[in-house]
Amino acid sequence: MAITADMVKDLRDKTGAGMMDCKKALVAAEGDLEKAIENLRKSGIAKAEKKASRATKEGRITTAIEGGKAAIVEVLCETDFVATNEKFNNFINGVAANALKIDGDGDIAVKVNENEKDLLVSMIATIGENMQIRRAEKWQSNGKIASYLHQGGRIVVMVDVEGEVGDDILSELCMHIAAFSPAYITPEGIPAEDIAKEKEIAAAQMAGKPAEMIDKIVGGKINKWYSEVCLVKQPWIKDDKTCFEKLAPKATIKRFVRWSIADEV
Repeated sequence: MAITADMVKDLRDKTGAGMMDCKKALVAAEGDLEKAIENLRKSGIAKAEKKASRATKEGRITTAIEGGKAAIVEVLCETDFVATNEKFNNFINGVAANALKIDGDGDIAVKVNENEKDLLVSMIATIGENMQIRRAEKWQSNGKIASYLHQGGRIVVMVDVEGEVGDDILSELCMHIAAFSPAYITPEGIPAEDIAKEKEIAAAQMAGKPAEMIDKIVGGKINKWYSEVCLVKQPWIKDDKTCFEKLAPKATIKRFVRWSIADEV
């Protein structure tokens, strides 16, 4: 059976595969469109398996927010060229949008990978690079969720805040987290062993001084440390004379994430 240009175009539109791959699949399927699609899917799986060992150190992170629901996803690829490709970005935006439909609150990476497996294989076959959906979270909130994408999605922040807080402060909060990367939200959220270690280090630096002086100095050093590592106490990104707990005293930061491409997890 003669394979026409329209048949190749139709298969390409349905699968996103390259023109030559589509023609080969149609020839092998003797013009049967559905069989050609099946052949391409099988071929895509084989190509994906061959590329699975190749390093994925580039990619993009994005978010999707709808009312009190939000999702953040990270998809990795091999090169920044692909990471800035429109097709790749449409894919990751679709993954985030689909993640909003998943039940639950928290880590949903396993479920997202299950749902997107076929499309991911197709993307790998079409674009020609190894890819992986590395992280995905979905939140349900009673407050406000906001996000911020820095460097086109190389660093992304998502934050969940309850209480009274203006949208302008919420926007600045996201940028603040991106810039200062706090380790904790409040001093109360710091593990006791971490505080004890900091106190031990501070006390060791005061060796030889009177005990009452050491206690006072250590207390001051710990408070300073809180202002360095706790989000609500860090000097504010737009005004280092204030901080979040002063700008929004009736708001509570419930949680936040700050992801950067291929960072340690």
